[in-house]
Amino acid sequence: MPELPEVETMRRGILQVQGARITDVQQLTGTHKPITIEPKPAVFRRRAKGQTILDVGRVGKRVVLLLSSGDQIVLEPRMTGLVLLADPPNVEHLRLRIDLEQCPVKHLWFWDRRGLGCVYLLNPDEFGERLGPDRLGPDALKLDPERMRERLGASRREIKVALLDQRALAGVGNLYASELLHVAGVHPQKRCDRITRPQWERIHQAMEEVLLDAIEHEGSTLSDGTYRNALNQSGGYQNLHRVYDRAGELCPSCEAAIVKRIVQCQRSTFFCPHCQTKGVRRAAVGKPR
Repeated sequence: MPELPEVETMRRGILQVQGARITDVQQLTGTHKPITIEPKPAVFRRRAKGQTILDVGRVGKRVVLLLSSGDQIVLEPRMTGLVLLADPPNVEHLRLRIDLEQCPVKHLWFWDRRGLGCVYLLNPDEFGERLGPDRLGPDALKLDPERMRERLGASRREIKVALLDQRALAGVGNLYASELLHVAGVHPQKRCDRITRPQWERIHQAMEEVLLDAIEHEGSTLSDGTYRNALNQSGGYQNLHRVYDRAGELCPSCEAAIVKRIVQCQRSTFFCPHCQTKGVRRAAVGKPR
């Protein structure tokens, strides 16, 4: 967390910095664990200062600022990072400030409560080495069902585990993997090489539906309240979760079974044993009331 919908919400929230000129970059230090910034802050500042932000993009779970020099600033939230234009949740966890001119806003902030986030300034070759197609799979919203099946279908891994592999496809994380498999009606422990073509089509359709719906609702702010959009406001998709973090509750899709929690690769997975079996069952339908 954040996953594709949250990071895409961050990207859309800071689009007004496109065309801005960077006047300064400052690492903000305090008593907390520092985030990873590469290259060293002095070099980062020298290379970024005076550059114009030509584009605000996203690569998987990262916001990317394309500069007029050809360099790219990669803002990687990891677990608790936020990209902000407005006042942060608190000042003590501010990690980086990018000062701007020729722009409606004066600053772009990177905030991180746990200090696990990363900020990189990469030239084109470095960007390709770290985030090119050999290191990162296609975006989850930019591949068709057949290509998805080609990339995952031969794997003996459980489907929920495979969906988290960013080298296979980029952007899906633990929360949305549970949600989309519920919508598709596929058991999270079913092996990829045993999933039928119609099931792959349902998984792909569900992935698009869930991710786009979550983007429309500006992502999910969970019980810890950490995730916020660029204006320091909560997302809304947590109110539409079907199974995630709902263990012990009645499934809102079938209303015939209780949502269960299991652990896969040390991550919590939530599913409905009625809607999602290891055999063939129609996709779950409907949204929580």
